[in-house]
Amino acid sequence: QVPVVESGGGVVQAGGSLRLSCATSESISNINNMGWYRQAPGKQRKLVATVARGGSTNYADSVKDRFTISRDNAKNTVYLQMNSLKLEDTAIYYCRVFTTWLSVFWGQGTQVTVSS
Repeated sequence: QVPVVESGGGVVQAGGSLRLSCATSESISNINNMGWYRQAPGKQRKLVATVARGGSTNYADSVKDRFTISRDNAKNTVYLQMNSLKLEDTAIYYCRVFTTWLSVFWGQGTQVTVSS
């Protein structure tokens, strides 16, 4: 089991910003990519953004130009900077770790609520 711990969620007004953090104790050399997914009430979990070991990133169309994913390899941590938040960004945000041995580990999730 690979520990995955998210933090940084909360309540923010529309148009505001939040930064989520995801830390793992697994060595960065054993991780193919890390990313953020979100699940709104009554909906399926969906990709938000991922960053690969080489640094390439991938974003959902709905968050492009508003969210930025980055990683600090020295801290085995991935960040999601969320700007210009919208009501529809309200969801539980989960961090996902995909290892070199092709296993997937999830964090417990952190709630992001955008209010009007």
